[in-house]
Amino acid sequence: MNKNKSIDFVQIKNIFESISNEYDFMNDLMTLRNHSKWKKEIAEIAIASSPKRILDIATGTGDIAINLSKIKGSKIEGVDISGNMLKIARKKIDKLKIDNIVLKTCEAENLVFEDKHFDIVSIGYGVRNFSNLGKGLSESFRVLKKDGKLIILETSIPENLIVKFMYTIITSIYIPIIAFIFSGKTKAYLYLLDSTKKFPPKNKFIKMLYRKGFKKVETRKKLYGASTIYIASK
Repeated sequence: MNKNKSIDFVQIKNIFESISNEYDFMNDLMTLRNHSKWKKEIAEIAIASSPKRILDIATGTGDIAINLSKIKGSKIEGVDISGNMLKIARKKIDKLKIDNIVLKTCEAENLVFEDKHFDIVSIGYGVRNFSNLGKGLSESFRVLKKDGKLIILETSIPENLIVKFMYTIITSIYIPIIAFIFSGKTKAYLYLLDSTKKFPPKNKFIKMLYRKGFKKVETRKKLYGASTIYIASK
């Protein structure tokens, strides 16, 4: 890991450590509570493969892992770089008495799992914050079994010009204001908004997935293109 990458990683980790307590609440505000529905859709997509081993990268406060845990016979590994986020996830899991989720601190770019280990890899609102996007995707590919699926939910910039204009107003004015009012951590949320703008457009990201070895990529547009679900098959 070079010096710049290390600094980036530390900064990203610190941001998520600092916003862990209000993260779920802010997601509700920023997505008009739609994120919960989209996270459930990830589990609905996964269940078609009857997966036994599932990896949820950037698991955060555990919502996707919890949805995936309802798949009969499944075992979920949830990983994240933020210990504070994982503490909240553990509280949720303990409260629900779920026994098929294991949580651990781990980088997406340096997964601690063997090759071809998982049937499904899921990532919810995490890939745009990888310190090395290409390496993170390569690691996801590596740990997937043949015919396994990578399911990604990520923010995206709408393609329709009118919707894109409204999106720009919301992300430039509305979200920074509510971030300041409800969390007081405007800088952290401005970083997250900036990471959305810097993330590759949908078609470019799809090409990147193909270059990493995935043989088929499907997409599902959410909230007029403000978020996208990518389903990449190995």
